[in-house]
Amino acid sequence: MDNINVSYKNAGEYPVIIRDTYDHLADEIKDRFGSFKRICIITDSNVAPLYLDTVKEALSSCADLICDHIFTAGEENKNLETVRQCYDKLLANDFNRKDLVVGLGGGVTGDMAAFVSSTYMRGLTFINLPTTLLSMADSSVGGKCGVDYYDYKNMIGSIYMPSMVYMATSVLDSLPDRQYSSGMAEILKAGLIKDHIFYEWLINSFTEIMEKDPETVANMLYKAVGIKQYFVTKDPFEQNERMILNLGHTAGHAMEKYFGFSYLHGECVALGIVVAAYISYKRSWLTDEEFYEIRDMFVPFGLPISLDSIDTDSVIKNIAHDKKSAGDGIRYILLKKAGKAVIASDVTEDEIRDALGCLVVEWD
Repeated sequence: MDNINVSYKNAGEYPVIIRDTYDHLADEIKDRFGSFKRICIITDSNVAPLYLDTVKEALSSCADLICDHIFTAGEENKNLETVRQCYDKLLANDFNRKDLVVGLGGGVTGDMAAFVSSTYMRGLTFINLPTTLLSMADSSVGGKCGVDYYDYKNMIGSIYMPSMVYMATSVLDSLPDRQYSSGMAEILKAGLIKDHIFYEWLINSFTEIMEKDPETVANMLYKAVGIKQYFVTKDPFEQNERMILNLGHTAGHAMEKYFGFSYLHGECVALGIVVAAYISYKRSWLTDEEFYEIRDMFVPFGLPISLDSIDTDSVIKNIAHDKKSAGDGIRYILLKKAGKAVIASDVTEDEIRDALGCLVVEWD
């Protein structure tokens, strides 16, 4: 499978490499960068027992010193205190701008490792090794990184491109089913915003996808990453068209906060896409059939489409603190049809309140 090259204006490009294992990792690094004096692997307490030793062994020929920093897994630890601990590890081992940071883990790890890399001595080389389906399909590509601040998700961050992304798809075999389903929300989103043929292929291939058939998963990731590459290349700093990648995220992020992160990111994105589709439906941009199909497509992938209850005012308050307001309305990504998303800057609180209410309505 060919590498996917993600480029960005006036700053070169980096490869996204999809392989089965970490067997080729060292060769890919040495071919592009030569060797390093120091490498620090940042990972969490869930991933470290599974893959840290494997990755250390794979990188053993790439550096004189390989150290690691393991932080306690969980969104609640994606904060400035954990970042400070990473800085302490780098300082204790005399890291400088010629050294390498490797992020090994899911989206939380990738975000923090990239943020640490972007800010320590104004920038270290950073390589991302995503280990969840969600991070492979979405967060590892594009350069957006950061940490949560109190209850505000990704409030402090930057855009800092990795120098390489390497995906070993065999690690998905150890991923819990709920986490795997969470990743499917971002992949289904990719089809909805850009490619209706891919969207239909996903629905028709759900058995092979949920059984983690290696060839199917690799093809799925290649296509999903290619869609993200398209938007990142056109709009690397999210000034315009890249915002379309936020389908489902405006309400999704607000619901993550509302539920105290007891719902996974992809689960909230799925619910957020239902909200966006409902607003689109009420604007007569989607037919009844199109809305129901988009809503129900999440079910076979193990994702929620309804809630027992929700305080819509609290969720809307959370949205007001998000980063997507525009003028007198709220900037929202809506759907004209499967495969075509648009940026709407005039979505009202009443529309969002109505759409959030649809999540707790008993549908026929």
